[in-house]
Amino acid sequence: MLHEFFPTPHDDASLEPLDDPVDPFLRVIPLGGCGEIGRNTTVYETKDDIIVVDAGVQFPEEEMLGVDLVINDVSYLLERRHKVRGLVLTHAHEDHIGGVPFFLAQLNVPVYGTDVTLALLRGKLREHKLLEKADLRVVDPGDTVRIGNVDVGFITVTHSVSGSCSLALRTPLGTIIHTGDFKFDQTPIDNRPTDMALLAEYGREGVLLLASDSTNAELPGHTLSERVVGETFNDIFAQCSGRIIITMFASNVPRLQQTVDAATRHGRKVCFVGRSMQNVSAIALEHGYLEIPSGVQIRDHELDNYPDDKLVICTTGSQGEPMSALVRMAANDYKRVKLKRGDTVIISATPIPGNERSIGRTINNLFKLGVNVIYGQQRLAHVSGHGRQEELLLMLNLTQPKYFLPVHGEYRMLVQHARLAERIGIPDDHIFVAENGDALEITAGSARFAGRISGAPVYVDGLGVGDVGNVVLRDRRHLSGDGMIVVTVTVDSEDGKVLAGPDITSRGFTHTGDGEGVLDQVRREASAIMEDGARNGLTEWTTIREHVHKGLQKFIYDRTKRRPMIVPVVMEV
Repeated sequence: MLHEFFPTPHDDASLEPLDDPVDPFLRVIPLGGCGEIGRNTTVYETKDDIIVVDAGVQFPEEEMLGVDLVINDVSYLLERRHKVRGLVLTHAHEDHIGGVPFFLAQLNVPVYGTDVTLALLRGKLREHKLLEKADLRVVDPGDTVRIGNVDVGFITVTHSVSGSCSLALRTPLGTIIHTGDFKFDQTPIDNRPTDMALLAEYGREGVLLLASDSTNAELPGHTLSERVVGETFNDIFAQCSGRIIITMFASNVPRLQQTVDAATRHGRKVCFVGRSMQNVSAIALEHGYLEIPSGVQIRDHELDNYPDDKLVICTTGSQGEPMSALVRMAANDYKRVKLKRGDTVIISATPIPGNERSIGRTINNLFKLGVNVIYGQQRLAHVSGHGRQEELLLMLNLTQPKYFLPVHGEYRMLVQHARLAERIGIPDDHIFVAENGDALEITAGSARFAGRISGAPVYVDGLGVGDVGNVVLRDRRHLSGDGMIVVTVTVDSEDGKVLAGPDITSRGFTHTGDGEGVLDQVRREASAIMEDGARNGLTEWTTIREHVHKGLQKFIYDRTKRRPMIVPVVMEV
């Protein structure tokens, strides 16, 4: 029987610093990635050590006006920095490594990952001027490294980026399996399938806790093999007489390899366009994860040297990112590649939640240019890198954990994954559905939510990290919705009488040409409010400002049913 509820923290769970038990303990705290897609970061803490797994970012939603990135609050780690032994990376996707530069700027600890993961990370650290002092330690799948008093094993898993690993953390209290992102693809492009034998070996030895990817927990069945996409590409390439433009995540090296293979088979040259696409392909070539036959790859300045039916262009922009190569092509604003009738654009990716509108806008622009667009579920041009329900059940059965913590997913995905765990016989009081900041504490005889720390997002805006909070975002939304009115007035510091003004300036409130009548009314009302204040003896400028703000707020709403931001500026002479 499926239960409707699993152990969850109480609503009044403490936000105070957590007290360490006297006996040995294991504390698991997701800082990000639970209840959302993105900024995946999980803290594993014992009596003596803290190991952090991944440090991801989340891309801002539309209402996060002006925000560039969303990262995690690491204040808990800063308070216990003496225990933090290292940062371990499962793979090189942005939602797992994008926040590493911000993390290392505050906690300069060793970083462990596979060769391609750290190679892709180096570019980010170089941009942040952190590369020279970063302690990067390369590990191979199958390796085990000692970090503090914890042995961390790296287990090969299949995902949509090369070098992906699950982790086995042997703590004094027991072994944790942290899956990272995975699926069970029996025919992976790099011939490195998920190491089921090693996972089963850990399961036989005994797994205390499984923290498992929940992205596709709502979807029945199995995720299709990546080779299905290669077959689709072959079919499309055979039918196209013009240029083929393919957009995908630049980090999806297996997809890049299939593109190269199909292009080679059909006598086409391959050109990588977009900075991240060029960087990743170069790194993958260097580390042996991508193979390109001699003479197949060309540079963008060579595109005009070949007929259209001999070209494939791999480009960035699968998520409709502003200023990405495909978005600029769709807007006819990319000098190196001008799209035209006869071109075929393949969008080989699914939208990250929140990006649907920007991707839709890009597709509309592509159709306006007369190109053929293959997107969405058309022709299986994309398959997920995350396992579906049958694969999640297989992971649970291989590892046979005592306790289960679904991670990496929106809350409904976590609950669906929890129900899968119950189906294989894990007691519902051993299954924990957490949100960011919830502290799961395991001791020798029990497991429970012991409290809560801050799991709030930290906003990155330009060079500012954390200086944009909910209040600033609220003001930005207010400004975007109803605009702003600035009232400037000069008053006598002795008696509060108006000496100049009030002058009215509006932005985003009403068009000047159409709204002079409204602004004139606002000016007269502001003047009347000031005069009334002076008659009532208001001379303190802070009081005058508040008087003007409240009076105009009511006046404008009564006449327009809008609430612009009102900023009174009072100067005393």
